[in-house]
Amino acid sequence: MGGINGLDLGTFGVWTFDFENQPAAQMRESIQELEEQGWRAFWIPELFGREALTHAGYLLSCTERMHIINGIAQIWSRGAQWTYGAGLLLADAYPNRHVLGLGFGGVDRPATKPLAAMIEYLDEMDALETPNPTPKAPMHRILAAYGPKMLELARDRSAGAHAYHVNVAHTAQAREILGPDAFLGVEHAVLFESDPDKARAIAREHLHVYLNTKYNIAKFRRLGYSEEEIANGGSDRIVDDLVFWGDLDTIVEKLHAHVEAGADHVGVQVIGIEPGRSAMPYWRMLGDALLPQSISA
Repeated sequence: MGGINGLDLGTFGVWTFDFENQPAAQMRESIQELEEQGWRAFWIPELFGREALTHAGYLLSCTERMHIINGIAQIWSRGAQWTYGAGLLLADAYPNRHVLGLGFGGVDRPATKPLAAMIEYLDEMDALETPNPTPKAPMHRILAAYGPKMLELARDRSAGAHAYHVNVAHTAQAREILGPDAFLGVEHAVLFESDPDKARAIAREHLHVYLNTKYNIAKFRRLGYSEEEIANGGSDRIVDDLVFWGDLDTIVEKLHAHVEAGADHVGVQVIGIEPGRSAMPYWRMLGDALLPQSISA
């Protein structure tokens, strides 16, 4: 479990927006400490200004063993030619340490179908001819995927799928579609807060944008949540399914449910951190609980 064509990401990794608010020196110190703790995989989004491939390249340059996964690099942020060229360079410079996670992402585009846009982008990437040297280690590619057709595309045109803000039931459904061999990485938000009212208030603030955007709403409907559960900040059920809150033991037990449902890897996103602050204390706790002791010691 945890591999992409020979890559060993481990069963659990760190997924975070935190680096969007940190200077380069602090990012370097943080990623190096995480590597020392024994984390093998670090997931970064592309949403608030950090460009996906330069961000990945910088973090790779700061580490020796850490795998950096774009979760996701938006297909609208750069042409397929430049994504391909950047992916080749990172594969050559840091063999088997970069995973190019591609996704539709960004704002709603009513006139554009995500599946068609992704197919067109992959077709363009795969048809490219370049004078750039072919790396000895392959470029590793996964797709952000939720619905059956995008999951099938991820299975057929990449190493597998990455899912963001889904419940355990979706993980089981995705595994069935992907089959036994394709990679399945799942992000899940966690919150170290045991008071139900406080925890759900923080979780609702985090989930607000996702509960009010077209494609996420469609995703939640497919997962069986009613209009009433999605509206008005989300019901307790959907909030509790999408944000695992409580003490360390409770959170760890819930994260393992994704693995039992078929995930190869779970990217853990600690929420409730003020902008500019670090989740490092919680990453240390999670590392002690989730990582093999022979590695994290």
